[in-house]
Parts: sequence; C-alpha cells; structure tokens
Amino acid sequence: MAVSGLIMVAYLLAHMYGNLKAFAGPDSFNEYAHHLRTMLTPILPREGLLWIIRVVLLAAVLIHAYTAINLWRRNKKAAGYVGAKRYQTKQNKTGIQRSYASFTMRWGGVTIALFIVFHILNLTTNDIHPGGAADTPYGKLHNSFQSFWVLLAYTVAMIAVGFHLWHGFWSALTTLGQNYSAKRRDSFWNSAAIAIAALITIGFLAPPFAIYFFGLGG
Repeated sequence: MAVSGLIMVAYLLAHMYGNLKAFAGPDSFNEYAHHLRTMLTPILPREGLLWIIRVVLLAAVLIHAYTAINLWRRNKKAAGYVGAKRYQTKQNKTGIQRSYASFTMRWGGVTIALFIVFHILNLTTNDIHPGGAADTPYGKLHNSFQSFWVLLAYTVAMIAVGFHLWHGFWSALTTLGQNYSAKRRDSFWNSAAIAIAALITIGFLAPPFAIYFFGLGG
C-alpha cells in the first residue's frame, strides 16, 4: 500500500508540474501536452509511454484501493466493531488515536475516485465539457474552469486529496520503517507530510482559481 501510494504521489507531482505550465501561456501548455504524447517516439508509438504510465498508475490505484479496503476490514474486525457503531470510543472521538485526516481517509478516497472519473471524461476524453468543447488541451482546461460548479467540484476533490496525502504519506513512512518514533508524528515526518500535501493541493488549485477569478489565458 505504501509503495502504490508513493507511485501516485510521484504522478501527482509530475501532473502538477504540467498543470502549472498554464501560467506560461496556452502555447507552452499545449506544447507540453504534445510532448507527453510523443515521448520516446519512434522507439514507442505515439502516446506509447503515456499509456504505459497510465497502466502503471491504474494498477497502483487498484492495488491501493484493494489494500485499503482489506486493511479497514481487518482493523474493524480486530477491534470488535463488526455490527457495532463505528468510532464509538471516547479515545477515538477525542482524536487521540485518529487525526482528522485519518478519519476522512475512507470518504476522501471515495470522493477522489468519483472525481477522477469526471476529470477523465472532462479533460481527457472531452465527453463532458460544461464550459464548452475545445480542440486544444489548454482550451479544454480554460473552458472547464469557466464553470463555477466545475471549480467547486475540483476544489472539494483537491482538498480531499490534500487530507488523503497528509495521512497517507505519513502512514507510508511508517510502513517503510521511517517513522519508528512516536515523537516524529508531531515533528519532522508529520511536517513533511503536511508540506507535501499542501504543496500538491495549492499547486493543483492555482491554475483553476487563476482562470476563474483572474481570467488567466482569457
């Protein structure tokens, strides 16, 4: 689960870098999108490497979701909560065992999964285009975030991603043996998890907000 999560974090960082190309203008953004489709040609066919990345990412997402569900079921059974009210102990309610990020991991994951489906249909296949259809990658991006509802859905999803990353990154370090001291939860590794989550969340939200509120690329 830790490895699949880190694969997704690496993808998010690369995807965020590409999205931030929007600030360099439509030509730069479209050129970057074209570069993604032609990487390693003619060694690989057009979009060959991009499809390899997609397959690896999809495998990571499926493994991550499967492992998360199994882990949740095992923990629930081990804690004796089967058929009982969840999170009913005072210790859990006060947050001693659970941070807000860990509490929202399950529903945050569902929110993210639903948004990914919409995001693909909107900006990848362009089957859904609330702001109007477009022929270029930048045009799709710009038109989509002319819609307040798309911006709102994107914001909610990215906040969910931020909380998911905060808890997930720290948990990954725990699984990989880095977070071996309880004190580190409130020190270096927790700070690193918060920093990475904040960086990715802000990085993804910056272009949509700039488009909607400040007319970026308009």
